[in-house]
Amino acid sequence: MGANFGIAGMDWQQRVNWDRLREYRIERARKMMKKHGLGAVLCMYDENVRYITGTLTPGWNRLKPGLRYAMLCGDGRPVLFEQGDIGFQIERHSPWIPKENVRHSFAWIKGAAGPASTQQVNKFVKAVLQAMKDNGVAGQKLGVDFIDINMINVFKENNINWVDGMTPMMEARAVKSVDEQECFRIVGAIGDATHWECMKFLRPGITENQVTAHLMQYLYNIPGMEDVEDVIVSSGPNTWPNWRNFSDRIIQPGDIVFMDLAALTWNGYKSCYYRTYCVGKEPSKEQKDTYATALEWLYDSIGAVKVGATTRDIAMKWPSAMETWGYEDEDQAAANLWGHGLGLAQYDPPVISRIWSLDHPIDIQEGMTFALETQHGKRFRYGVRIEEMLIVKKNEIEIVSNFPVKQITVVDPLPGYGDHVK
Repeated sequence: MGANFGIAGMDWQQRVNWDRLREYRIERARKMMKKHGLGAVLCMYDENVRYITGTLTPGWNRLKPGLRYAMLCGDGRPVLFEQGDIGFQIERHSPWIPKENVRHSFAWIKGAAGPASTQQVNKFVKAVLQAMKDNGVAGQKLGVDFIDINMINVFKENNINWVDGMTPMMEARAVKSVDEQECFRIVGAIGDATHWECMKFLRPGITENQVTAHLMQYLYNIPGMEDVEDVIVSSGPNTWPNWRNFSDRIIQPGDIVFMDLAALTWNGYKSCYYRTYCVGKEPSKEQKDTYATALEWLYDSIGAVKVGATTRDIAMKWPSAMETWGYEDEDQAAANLWGHGLGLAQYDPPVISRIWSLDHPIDIQEGMTFALETQHGKRFRYGVRIEEMLIVKKNEIEIVSNFPVKQITVVDPLPGYGDHVK
């Protein structure tokens, strides 16, 4: 099943119910907060701030914990400490946050404020304590998802009992609501369309970065597209080992190319979606066999996904890095045979790898949304990479990535183009 509805809001069709989506996230975060015995959570990572407030921040504000942050305290509504005077726009755009709960942040920019950092952190801590007092949870445990040396010192001076707040937020984000699942289907449909555009644009003679640029332009023309973290385009010897990047390398006839939509972000929800192409000729038998092996690993692991299974059951379907590539240990192949949750972050639970899943299994739950990805290749010659995005349902698995996957996608093959090339 693909995306059920379009990407715009309509008066005649339910589509994604954004109010219901926001309330689900707030109450799920609150449930996990209380499960862990916390009076409040302080969120400084963008995905957690988004999860509890439903607010969007500009790109330069992301991945810089402390420029803005948010709190969920007891049974109260979320409190957002926004960067500078952006809060006035938040009041206009996000009326579900009470106006009095939109406040400005006190930032020390990860210590870049130098000797002023202590002054700023003291103001920050005073505001955090006030929010807890306002919501009747003063003196209770405070969960935090980020900590730095400046915070540690001032928290200690103020007798704040701070503990791990990332774990409850991860547990909250792991299971998606029906509305979040529909967002994920739409992300999959956008990915399908973008791979189709890639197939039409690819040809010998253009460079990897030209393909990335073309697809970036294509994606940013889609309504609701907020951010595209990466369009990975690797060709020829760049495909193995997979350096997960793009360059100005010219794509040559016979090259294997793969493209990954790494975190296209539609209304906050992210993708990870690889496909493999061969440009200008049919792939060789060896390349087809390599692809068939990676595809078998992928679908064997997908077959192990069900409610009640564990991440160990999935990782067991993949071969060891030592046997397959002669590596020193599994860590040297990190992210080669891989699974990871997808939501407001590129890494929601579960994250699946032979590095840890064999000994530390996590239960697969209904409503999880994640990607599974496999790869294989010949060093500095060619590599293949394949990935599917899926939703765990009660009695089945729904795959939301629908671009053809059963074989390498051949682009503009010339009749009679033999194996003397590559």
